[in-house]
Amino acid sequence: MSARELGLMSLSVRENTSGLYRCEATFVNWGAEHNGSRFAFFDKEVFDFGTHLSIDMGDGEAVGTVFVGKITALEGRFPRQSPPELLVLAEDRLQDLRMVRRTRSWENTTINSLFSRIGGEHGLRLDMDFDGPTYEVLAQVNQSDLAFMRECVRRVDAELWVDSGMLRVRKRASRGREEISFSYGYRLLEFSVCADLAGQRTSTVMSGWDVAAKQAIFHEAKMDTMRTELGDDTGGGRILQNAFGDRTERIVHEVAMNNSEIREAAQAGYRRMARRFVTGKGLVDGDGRLRVGIKVRLDGLGPFFDGPYYVSEVTHSFDTTNGYRSFFQVERPGIGGY
Repeated sequence: MSARELGLMSLSVRENTSGLYRCEATFVNWGAEHNGSRFAFFDKEVFDFGTHLSIDMGDGEAVGTVFVGKITALEGRFPRQSPPELLVLAEDRLQDLRMVRRTRSWENTTINSLFSRIGGEHGLRLDMDFDGPTYEVLAQVNQSDLAFMRECVRRVDAELWVDSGMLRVRKRASRGREEISFSYGYRLLEFSVCADLAGQRTSTVMSGWDVAAKQAIFHEAKMDTMRTELGDDTGGGRILQNAFGDRTERIVHEVAMNNSEIREAAQAGYRRMARRFVTGKGLVDGDGRLRVGIKVRLDGLGPFFDGPYYVSEVTHSFDTTNGYRSFFQVERPGIGGY
């Protein structure tokens, strides 16, 4: 059924790089029938717990599927001076992993083999294009499967999400190759952007202990870690060094037990930090192609801020006052023309 036929009042679909996409939709819950009026959706024919929900939004070339999941909550609303409403809340397949909490450990395993097993426990096939280091021990301690997997992908500088029944795990460079262009004053309705040195460093250092070799291990991730992502831009670390001198961040909240683990963790930490040098948020007319993981090329912002950005969060929003709009957040490791 179409949104108009269902009496849609408002809709919000939110996704970010942590996975577990969410949807909230409000409908008029009152309708006429041959012998009077009644609640429209309390017969469970359209909306019920566990009902599959798929949402397409946009028009023309901007159409896209923005959500696929199942209904997890129903909220009745009974306003004073308007008809009853039904709020429908849904989550994607990662909801399965969020609701299972365990304590267990694995030895001599890779993220790839670990995720293949966990995904299989939830009926998800794994789509992962790298293997990563072999970990001597990985422990899931009173964590949900989703929280544990989020912790693991941070170690290897990757992101996870669910799409078409697949558990997708990708490095940022290979996650989304699509690119959409927006220009300020044309399709880009609003945008604010900030290049901030406060969270930047010129290097990250991590120390550990290799139990098998009985020796200390050490790795320093430097600015050249971001070389391929920066292109012709100037990174926050370089600007920080020129303006204030060297600033080193020490990673002390993670444990590494061999050289491959410590190198991966130190470089992942530096990349996460460096990518947040330039952050922005914007508003465009509704575009269903706008998804986390793609690039948006923004123009009309001046030499510092023109160029490609990585989309880190998207909210597709509809209401009867403003129609369909898309809000997005982006990040970028450098600025141009500097």
